[in-house]
Amino acid sequence: MAAASNNPPLLEVRNLRVEFPTRRGTLLAVDDVSFDIAPGEVLGVVGESGAGKSLTGNAIIGLLEPPGRIAGGEIRLEGRRIDNLPYEEMRKIRGARIGAIFQDPLTSLNPLYSVGRQLIETIQTHLGLSNSAARTRAIDLLKEVGIPGAEMRIDHYPHQFSGGMRQRVVIALALCAGPRLIVADEPTTALDVSIQAQIIALLKRLCREHQTAVMLVTHDMGVIAETADRVAVMYAGRVAEIGPVRDVVKHAQHPYTKGLMGSIPSLGVRHERLTQIDGAMPRLTEIPKGCAFNPRCTVHGARCLIERPELMTAGSSRAACWRHDAGGVGQPVSKEMVDA
Repeated sequence: MAAASNNPPLLEVRNLRVEFPTRRGTLLAVDDVSFDIAPGEVLGVVGESGAGKSLTGNAIIGLLEPPGRIAGGEIRLEGRRIDNLPYEEMRKIRGARIGAIFQDPLTSLNPLYSVGRQLIETIQTHLGLSNSAARTRAIDLLKEVGIPGAEMRIDHYPHQFSGGMRQRVVIALALCAGPRLIVADEPTTALDVSIQAQIIALLKRLCREHQTAVMLVTHDMGVIAETADRVAVMYAGRVAEIGPVRDVVKHAQHPYTKGLMGSIPSLGVRHERLTQIDGAMPRLTEIPKGCAFNPRCTVHGARCLIERPELMTAGSSRAACWRHDAGGVGQPVSKEMVDA
């Protein structure tokens, strides 16, 4: 699962497990997830609500909500392990080496302070610049993310900006200390389509120019197709498929990914009906034995009900599906066998 680049990976996630202890037992929300991201690469992480994609991002930036905890695996940033660091040390890394962009800009911006004050305080915290140097850098950042009249608008408050402009300010905030990794969790969901395109173009440009690694978490496959170099498709806490975005979109190798791709309308192509994946993703308390997707899969066999597949080579991608194993899926399963 090496990144699609000759550069060594900037972020390495290995066998990550995230658990939530409850009165009824421990829920496994992220189960054995592994991937890399290289400098200058955008990895899209896509899946339905509850697939574990946001929890994976939160685990990387050290912002899991209690009682959630990392129960296994390793997270390495530029070769340094960061998943076991004390809170204060991780807090320094989160500002300086990892930037975060969230869905709603208002959760990242303090409404009582001007955007300039928030940018300047962040810059001074991590870079130790003087007031004037920090203000100059803050203005430069606002210009870089496309805020017109940055010299004047730096003293405005969050409510004086539109939603798209607020998200640009949040991106500037994430870039303050020159991070090596940006975790962007649904950064365009709350925005109009035209503004989404601008934010996507901005993220791609910043990634390319700064050689920053970007983990883009979203449920929108269109955003992934437009932005990412590679895509990881998550289902029920695991990676179902990972590979180059063009190959995954055009030649999906996992039945779940095929269903996702078939549900996206194509411009210029008339569809009588879009593909529908019957059923719903299982709750964490009800994940079935074998492949978690088997109750919704139209091509599963007997093996899929018993053994859980790991990621295996499938063309240019890797997919967790027994159809790509020499042993195959086994005998087809009838509805009567499933109901028995």
